[in-house]
Formats: sequence, structure tokens, C-alpha cells
Amino acid sequence: MVSKGRQLKELIHSPKILIAPGIYDGFSARLVQKMGFRTASISGAGLSESKIGWPDRGIMGFAENVDACRKIASYSDLLLQGDADTGYGNALNVYFTVRGFEEAGLAAVMIEDQVWPKRCGHMAGKAVIPADEMVQKVKAAVAARRDPDFVIKARTDAAGPLGIEEAIRRLNLYAEAGADCLFADALLSANDIERVARNVPPLTLSVNMGLGIRSRPTTPLLTPRQLEDMGVAQVSYPRLLSTAALKGMMNAMQVFKDEVIDKDRVVDRPDLLTSFDELNDLMGYELLEALESRFSA
Repeated sequence: MVSKGRQLKELIHSPKILIAPGIYDGFSARLVQKMGFRTASISGAGLSESKIGWPDRGIMGFAENVDACRKIASYSDLLLQGDADTGYGNALNVYFTVRGFEEAGLAAVMIEDQVWPKRCGHMAGKAVIPADEMVQKVKAAVAARRDPDFVIKARTDAAGPLGIEEAIRRLNLYAEAGADCLFADALLSANDIERVARNVPPLTLSVNMGLGIRSRPTTPLLTPRQLEDMGVAQVSYPRLLSTAALKGMMNAMQVFKDEVIDKDRVVDRPDLLTSFDELNDLMGYELLEALESRFSA
């Protein structure tokens, strides 16, 4: 049987760009799978915000992260890519971090070169560790995997604090250390994205795309086809579903407060809500019914 890592590696290294929506819970994972996507990135930010109620600033630890990933992998057929932040320590810690994410049933895990505690790549105040220290982390990650095709993603946040040339240098060092996929976060122009893609090993670069928030300089919004033409291998959308879900909840709660509580009115707003049948269909209700029928006394 072809391993999850091998399947993902083939998709990343194919000429067609791979699209990885960001997921963080049962709703988002099942929806992405139902929509026909092959892979998804489990958003560290999404987990931190939804599970423990704090921003992506290094508050969530290894155990909370890997446990959430294991639960998602238990019911999803997606080729899941985990976000292990900085690996929760030095190279020794990275070794066991990678073991944990692989054993949780994922196809890939990402390690980044920020100092700990890390912060979301688009927040101000980022700093990175020395490149040679990160190289050792990548080597430890490669040595830790039991499946040689389990995908190791090496991320650099150096573009902001140290410049684009340093980001390119670091990504090439990480590739030489054995990383299968390279991730450059918070690139601030289309030219920078193309420049990085053309100066690292072909079909290895992954980038993030945000949607909507333009309150500060961040990666420009480009289509998957545009990114593919630049040489990008994979694009993820880490905050698409989490921010959409939060906005939907905010809209529904505002109507509830304004109409039901303040005006004492009965309000039916199907445009704001998923129906009961849609919810059950998404969450696998039919399978439970079939299993209960099959095994009932």
C-alpha cells in the first residue's frame, strides 16, 4: 500500500499546483474532504484560537497540538499536513515531535525557524534562530521519521526580519539537510514569491494565501494558476475557514441579540444557518445508521 507520505509527496512534486485548505476541527475537515480536496493543512493558528482561545503566539503546546491532529486523522481520509511550530525545543525535541505527528496519522509536518515562543508569520516582532541551528532541526526531523516518505516541511520566517536573500539561502540549506517541501512565510510581493520559487529546488516551494484582511502589509493575493506559473508547488489557505466560521457566528449572534433578545421576536433565518439535515449529512450520520443496522441485535 502506498503510504500517505508518498501520496502527498507525489502531489507536491507534480507540475500542477497542490491546493491545501486550512482546517482545524471536524466541521472544516469534513467539509474540505466533501469538496473533493486531496490534502489539507491543519492550521496551528486555527487550533490555538478554537481549542484554547488564544492567538497564535506559542501558547499551545505539543500535546494539545498532536492530540487534535490525531483526532482529525481518525475520521478523515485527507492527506493531512501538521504544523509543529518550532518543534517545541531544540533538535532533540524536534526528533520526538516528528515521531508524534507521524504516529498521529498525518502525511507531513512543518517545522519553522522562528525563536520560541513563535508568533503568526504575519504578526510584527518576529525573530529567527541561526540558520545552522535550524539545519540541525531539519536533520533531526528527517532522521526521526519511520516512513522515509513522510513529508518534512521546513519553513523560514527570515524574509521579514532578514530579507529575501537570507530566506532563499536558508531554504536551500534546509533542502540540503533533507526537507522535502520548503515554506517561505510572509513574502510581501509577487516578485518575491517568484524569486524564491526560481531559486530553490523545483517543485518544493509552498506559500500561504490569506483572504480579506488588508490592514497591514502581507502576502499579495494571487490565484493558484498564477502561483503555478511562478513555480510554486503548493498553496495553503490557513485562515479561510476559521475566519469564515467566526464571521458566520458573529452574524448569527448579532441577529439573535438584536431580534430575539432585544425585540422579543421569533426569527427564522435559514440564510444564516446550516440545516439539521445538512449538518448530519456532513458529519457522517449515514455511516452510523448503517453500522447500527448491521450490528443491531
